[in-house]
Amino acid sequence: MRWIIAIVITAVLWGLSATPFIDQANQVLILQQLGLNLKTALVQMGAVVLMFPFVDQFFLAPLREAMYERTQKIEETYTEIETLRDQMAQVKVDYEKRLEQTEAEAREQIQSQIKEAQELRTQLMHEAAAKAEELVRRAQDEIENEKKKVIGELRLEVVNLTLSATEKILGENMNSERNRKLVEDFINTVEAPA
Repeated sequence: MRWIIAIVITAVLWGLSATPFIDQANQVLILQQLGLNLKTALVQMGAVVLMFPFVDQFFLAPLREAMYERTQKIEETYTEIETLRDQMAQVKVDYEKRLEQTEAEAREQIQSQIKEAQELRTQLMHEAAAKAEELVRRAQDEIENEKKKVIGELRLEVVNLTLSATEKILGENMNSERNRKLVEDFINTVEAPA
């Protein structure tokens, strides 16, 4: 279609260059003053119009195609950049979530360890208190046993001293079982309850 239009325009321009004008003398004078030849100008314009489809096909069309491809590559690059930016944003969000989750797990483990340590401390304190109570009870039992033993020995000593003193006062042997029993009963009735 372009070729046909170019041929028609060229034919018209060449036709105009071949036809005489009404006031050709005036026109020639003006053109001469400008330094132009009308026929040559029309033929050259026709040649340019005729050459335009060649220029378009061999120079402008590849140039347009290269520009279109370049534009497509730039758009693809921008699309790829946007995709990478979105992916980076998603990776950042995922990283922050994992970081928060790791921090939460660490806090939870720390709290768990603290709670476990407190429970162990409480358990050890209870065990220590129980052992201390057991030691105190044993000590009290031993003291009570020693006290009873000392009191028993003390009674025996008092009975022996009493019998010895009575023997010296009376001048008779008082070391019989019956006498000993009498002194012990007396001491038991006089002794204040502990």
